[in-house]
Amino acid sequence: MDRQRISRIAHTGHPIAAPLGDDAVRQLLEHALPRGDERVLDLGCGGGEWLLRALARHPGLRAEGVDVSTESLAHARTAAAAQGVADRLVLHHADAADFRSPHPFGLVLSVGAAHAFGGLLPTLAAARQYLAPGGRVLVGDGFWDRTPSPEAVEMLGDFADLPTTLERVAGAGWTPVHGHVSSRRELDGYEWSWTGSLASWALDQPESPDRTEALAAAGAHRTEWLRVYRDSWGFVSLVLRRTDG
Repeated sequence: MDRQRISRIAHTGHPIAAPLGDDAVRQLLEHALPRGDERVLDLGCGGGEWLLRALARHPGLRAEGVDVSTESLAHARTAAAAQGVADRLVLHHADAADFRSPHPFGLVLSVGAAHAFGGLLPTLAAARQYLAPGGRVLVGDGFWDRTPSPEAVEMLGDFADLPTTLERVAGAGWTPVHGHVSSRRELDGYEWSWTGSLASWALDQPESPDRTEALAAAGAHRTEWLRVYRDSWGFVSLVLRRTDG
């Protein structure tokens, strides 16, 4: 099984591919879309859940999503058609780092996709080039809540702590206007859903040639979460505006 398919199955029960509850997602979108008629771009949109929720809430919204996963984009198209918002959604099969657009956006999203750009600050630099004057960026990324083990750093990356992360964001020319630090309940709920959805799929497919691999992937992920990074890794989501306007 390729990683994209594993991820698609694992997110069945938690379509927001980040450790965020529904209330947090709603509040972040409210702060990110003050007018409700913006043009929105999601860099690394996956199954398009952020865009689908924004489109459903704001009839005047138009949205575009970019992702490398054909399976995730197909899911987004099907969901958009089922929800009656397909006419306001454009999806691009491309690497988010290579995408280009001829027009600006009032909101640029990139939650849990900073790896596509090489980190949080490069993600913000990429978002800046698409942002309309006065627009906002909604970004979500990890941080170290406690001193991590070398194994955790090797596995997840060289994040900073939360204060340092915010200082770096400010130093890059951004001002937070809203934010959310994922709670332990959100973090654990996401991991239980990821591993449980994948394991349940495998158990429901006794004849599938992918059953054993899916169970092994769910078990390995669960062990890594519990033994390597559960007590040290956190996730922060920020609504940002350019400090210089």
